Amino acid sequence: MTDRITDLEEQVAYLSRTVDDLSEVIARQDRTLDTVTRRLQLLMERAAEQELDAGGTVPLADQKPPHW
Repeated sequence: MTDRITDLEEQVAYLSRTVDDLSEVIARQDRTLDTVTRRLQLLMERAAEQELDAGGTVPLADQKPPHW
């Protein structure tokens, strides 16, 4: 009986460690995704500014709808 309990405790410890490792991976991916999203937003803003400076119009995605 004690061997069975020891085996179960080992399995729980292993699963707990796996959950902690996966949690760290998800947290790191979340930070990376936030960084990439901010950089993409900056690039889109720069591209819109360059298009405006080149004599273009405001890109449709950046225009407010007529009801605003």
